[in-house]
Amino acid sequence: MPFLDRFLAKNTSLHYSQFRKYLIVRFAVILSLNMQMAIVSYMAYKELTHDKLTLGMLGLWEVIPAIGCSLFSGHFVDLREKKGMVLQCVLGYLFLSAFYVLLSWPTFYHKAGVGLTVNLIYVGVFMGGILRAFISPASFALQGLLVPRKEYVNATTWSSTSWQSGFVFGNLLGGVLIAILGYEASLISVFAMQLVALFGIISIPKQEIQKKDKEPITKSLKQGLKFVFSTQVILAALSLDMFAVLFGGAVALLPVYAVDILGVGEVGYGWMKAAPGIGSILSLFILSFIPLKKNAGGKLLLAITGFGITTIIFGVCGNIANTQFFGSFWGCNLSWAFILAFAMLFLGGMFDAVSVVIRGTILQLKTPDAMRGRVAAVNTMFISSSNELGALESGVTAKWMGTVPAVIFGGCMTLVVVGVTYFAAPMLRKMKLEATSPEHKT
Repeated sequence: MPFLDRFLAKNTSLHYSQFRKYLIVRFAVILSLNMQMAIVSYMAYKELTHDKLTLGMLGLWEVIPAIGCSLFSGHFVDLREKKGMVLQCVLGYLFLSAFYVLLSWPTFYHKAGVGLTVNLIYVGVFMGGILRAFISPASFALQGLLVPRKEYVNATTWSSTSWQSGFVFGNLLGGVLIAILGYEASLISVFAMQLVALFGIISIPKQEIQKKDKEPITKSLKQGLKFVFSTQVILAALSLDMFAVLFGGAVALLPVYAVDILGVGEVGYGWMKAAPGIGSILSLFILSFIPLKKNAGGKLLLAITGFGITTIIFGVCGNIANTQFFGSFWGCNLSWAFILAFAMLFLGGMFDAVSVVIRGTILQLKTPDAMRGRVAAVNTMFISSSNELGALESGVTAKWMGTVPAVIFGGCMTLVVVGVTYFAAPMLRKMKLEATSPEHKT
């Protein structure tokens, strides 16, 4: 059997045309947002403040609305048509991209001053956090409507693949475009990529609203929270991932490693930002042929353990940064420290991909259709916000104890979280990923 036939036979979720369009939209959105954040954070650190705490504050200003709006966004997502919600968020991102282009213009920040420009960047990040609080549950709920329940495991693998592909190419392009085009043109390219997402989501037809009955928002929110906190497998998976990302947020300090520790410049920064995504893509490609169904809970715990170990070794790279430089590649100085750092970020991405697929499949399989928005909103609070809280934690601890000790500390705490979860959630250790529930009408 030819490779393509075997590939399609293993990945039956790709047979659905609307789901393929969804993957394109998801890729374009994530690509553009990671390009944007890579460019903006590097500009804020190198051009404006050269302060590590600025990187942490970028995370804080995004996590505030991500947490504050998520529960309410889940309620509204369940009551409204999902494609339309995603479309509105994409339009919001287009306006935000135009705002960042204005801030990146040298004439603007020279006249406005560093303080005002940084504060306006925080405003933009805050607005992006609000949009993400809505697009995350809307996108999750939309995915569940585009394929049958029996395809959820494979569909989640491909949804994660599109996300990680956007992550890796977004971060890589962010660093490369800064070096080639500068900040303004790089951010204009972000706007262009979001236009691709806009045309893609327009091509997906409207979906049936699953939750017909309206109820007071407080009751709706209570039901969503009660479901998550009463389902041990979901709660354990979300908590494990949240604390692992919270303490393992070394990626937030990559500008410091690129500029001050490893001295690899914009291109090296882009490669390091992209390394976790490259590893994730490799893992996800493997998982498209070898599904994670048996002993999924144990594999989740092992994956987070591997993530913590690679974070610790990445942190140690800062202590060998001045050893034996032996060449350059595409404008990026190479050293043993840089190669080891890239390798650990790469392996961390591989482990993280396993975690993402297992957690996403748990949510899709265990969540009723009428509650997808609210459960996904809680997921946004647990997972998405933990990226920004992790950035804040990394920025604060780096300011307090130094960059290298902060990264090592975060990796050690990740291992502690795995140990606690292993004993506190026995159902997670025994979990399998199988679509045993009856299919919901969509």
